[in-house]
Amino acid sequence: MNKTIRTILSFCLLIFALLILWEGVKWVGGDPWRPANNPFGLTHNPPYRFKIASDLNLPHVWEIVDAFGRESRRNGPPLIQVLAAAALFTFREAVVGFTLGSLLGLLLGTVFTHVLLLERGCMPYVIASQTIPILAIAPMVVIWLKAGWVSVAVISAYLTFFPVTINTLRGLRSPDPLALELMRSYAASTWDVLWKVRFPAALPYIFTALKVSATASVVGAIIGELPSGIRDGLGGAILNFNAFYITAPERLWAAILASAVVGIAFYLIVTAVEWVALRHRKQLVFNG
Repeated sequence: MNKTIRTILSFCLLIFALLILWEGVKWVGGDPWRPANNPFGLTHNPPYRFKIASDLNLPHVWEIVDAFGRESRRNGPPLIQVLAAAALFTFREAVVGFTLGSLLGLLLGTVFTHVLLLERGCMPYVIASQTIPILAIAPMVVIWLKAGWVSVAVISAYLTFFPVTINTLRGLRSPDPLALELMRSYAASTWDVLWKVRFPAALPYIFTALKVSATASVVGAIIGELPSGIRDGLGGAILNFNAFYITAPERLWAAILASAVVGIAFYLIVTAVEWVALRHRKQLVFNG
């Protein structure tokens, strides 16, 4: 519990430091501060002018936060309501893609572990698949699958399966050779060795890959929404607010922040599942 509290406090301190740095850059090289555009009623003329720190390129933190409570468009619903619905839609796509990609990665990793010839023949293609930019693949997948959320899930799965494949392969080959030899001396089947020795030893490796894949699946879902024409998710929201960036840049930043929250939430969910799954194992190691 103490470790969890320390982790949360460290995360909060990091966010606070980033906010201070953000506003510090604007204080030094941003646009002039006027009482009307800040909640502190300050008047300040920064000594420098950094293009990146202008109110257009880098809105104030409080402007982004305030945008969540304002209308998303004229006479429209609040922005936070729009982004919450979009985040839920994208999260569902990411979960489907994450599930498909994880299952594929587990299957490939398991097969490669037991069939060396397949590993040597297929692994170069698995690695090469990750050198192709996802932005180049997404439009083709959308055309092949006739758009829709299925194509978005496939794109999300594309970013998910690779780390799971590599870590599963590494984890299944991590057991002590003496333990494998002992199982063979008991005439254990390949299935028994897999579930009683290899898979338990591979769990830490697999969960490490799943945590990486959780955030990657959200990125894949957002990228997949861009060419698919889907406007119900965060990808559509980013495109929409990007079109009106000059008049309301804080809305686009709010959409980006919502995307980050979805990715972090997915990561925390996988981390919680890992803690539950490996808790008994850690207790055994500690007691031993």
